[in-house]
Amino acid sequence: MHGAGCHRGLSLSRPPPPSVSSPPSPPTPLCPLWWQRTIEHQKLFQEDNGLPVHLKGGAMDSALYHFTTLICTCYSLWSLAQASRPKKN
Repeated sequence: MHGAGCHRGLSLSRPPPPSVSSPPSPPTPLCPLWWQRTIEHQKLFQEDNGLPVHLKGGAMDSALYHFTTLICTCYSLWSLAQASRPKKN
């Protein structure tokens, strides 16, 4: 059996919504590892550090964001170049 704080929100009855200022309950030793990681990710993404949510994951998120932006920009320029050429008969 898992600790009481491990699976809150999975019951059929709805508990009252948690206060914004109160952090999630700390994981107990009986909680599975995936649940502890979930709590850590919640803390990371709820942190008010001025970053947009798609960049809060760190360097990998930033690299993926910039790579995607580069690919989309290149494809847009290529599409415009193709559209500006006259059609071949």
